[in-house]
Amino acid sequence: MENSVHPEPELEKHEESMKEEGLPQTPEPSPSPVTEPSADPIKKLQDELAEAKDKYVRLYAEFDNFRRRNAKERLELISSANEQLLIALLPVMDDFERAEKSFKEKNDKEAEGFFLIQNKFKKTLETFNIKVMEAGRGSDFNLDLHEAITQIPSPEEKLKGKIVEVVEKGYLLGEKVIRFAKVVVGS
Repeated sequence: MENSVHPEPELEKHEESMKEEGLPQTPEPSPSPVTEPSADPIKKLQDELAEAKDKYVRLYAEFDNFRRRNAKERLELISSANEQLLIALLPVMDDFERAEKSFKEKNDKEAEGFFLIQNKFKKTLETFNIKVMEAGRGSDFNLDLHEAITQIPSPEEKLKGKIVEVVEKGYLLGEKVIRFAKVVVGS
């Protein structure tokens, strides 16, 4: 029983005697097959952890992209819903401008109420970021902003290819054209 409990001192004595005699020593024990499989589970777990981290990072990036896209779509939906209403109100603004021309000749109290209502309507449109397109006589014709309803011989040489008259104003919602300005172009 004692031999089984302390085999190492005998092995050490045996190796020392072999050294003294000059005989080859017993080789160092190579890692036992039991220790190699213990390294494999650690490596396997590290690979699984790296794969799980990669999946997590990808999933997080996809969710972040989804959240941004959803917020952008929501803003576009809100602005497009407003856009349809605002486009429907533009003819009312045209009517106000036509009435303004007729009231400018008269200077009575009724016209004052009309101008108050018109200004309030203009300010309401401005709060929704509606802007009147700047297109006046002599400005360059731009296909992205203007719609040419006709061409007439230009009364002056400098008006060739330029706007001669604005028939109907154009409007922008932010930077987006919601109604093109209808213009007459000189040829």
